[in-house]
Amino acid sequence: MTTAAPTSRIRRRNAAAAIAPYLFVGAAAIYLLFFMVVPMARGLWFSFTDATLLNPDGGQFVGGKNYGDLLTSGAFYSSLLTTLLYTAGTVIGSLLFGTVAAVALSERIRGRAVFRALLTIPWAVPSVAAVLVFIWIFNVESGVANRATKALGIGAQGWLLDPKLGLLSVTLVSVWKVFPFVMLVVLAALQGVPGELREAARVDGADRLNVFRTVTLPHIVPTLRIVALLMTIWSIRRFEVIYLLTGGGPIDTTNTIVISVYREAFQNSQLGQAAAIGMLGLCLSMVVTVVYFLSDRSDARKDAR
Repeated sequence: MTTAAPTSRIRRRNAAAAIAPYLFVGAAAIYLLFFMVVPMARGLWFSFTDATLLNPDGGQFVGGKNYGDLLTSGAFYSSLLTTLLYTAGTVIGSLLFGTVAAVALSERIRGRAVFRALLTIPWAVPSVAAVLVFIWIFNVESGVANRATKALGIGAQGWLLDPKLGLLSVTLVSVWKVFPFVMLVVLAALQGVPGELREAARVDGADRLNVFRTVTLPHIVPTLRIVALLMTIWSIRRFEVIYLLTGGGPIDTTNTIVISVYREAFQNSQLGQAAAIGMLGLCLSMVVTVVYFLSDRSDARKDAR
């Protein structure tokens, strides 16, 4: 009897250990099913119908008409180009400033903890509050930005009103908002760079730039690549910053794919057309992801050789 009881407990423990992974994975799978897969499938169905916002379930099946209209529309290609330009500017800018800030704050300087805390504020500030501040900064009459340009002799600029500056202004605000995330991730990656390698490079006469290029950068490149992937996907689907700053204007110069989805669905009430735009935007994100993983696999094979 004394032997059977421990044996029974061991069996129950082993059974629980065997079931636990499926329970954890199952909970995540259920969440993804109800909050991602089902809405995505419904959106895909809408993209093949002429459903409207007022009657979403009454749309008739129209096949690929919505996609055909988009692929022959100059407005769609304009929004696609705007999305690509905005994404490229945001990703490059945030990676550049985030990496520079991370490298600088990885050095032993006085007040390093304070600077780290201050530089994370943009990431922590709610998007609406940040946008309201920048609307004031870019104000044509009394904004800080135009005061600075006037002091430099450039004159006042219509940052959010000029078609030539609208996309640049939105990109700058987005970079300011998201570069702290890059900084924090790169800071974590820098902790894994062997200090003895950097010391050896300095002993060999390398300056700080060469130490970073030959020792530090190769160690953090995998981190930078995955951060670039995340930033690209987030930039493609970013809505709140662009909409609150310009609403897609001026003259549609900041009208990205996500803004087009909002306009078609909630302003024009064309739910089917909006769903088709959303599906094409999803395809764009998937292409970026596939390219990343193919590139990563190719580099892994080269390293294995």
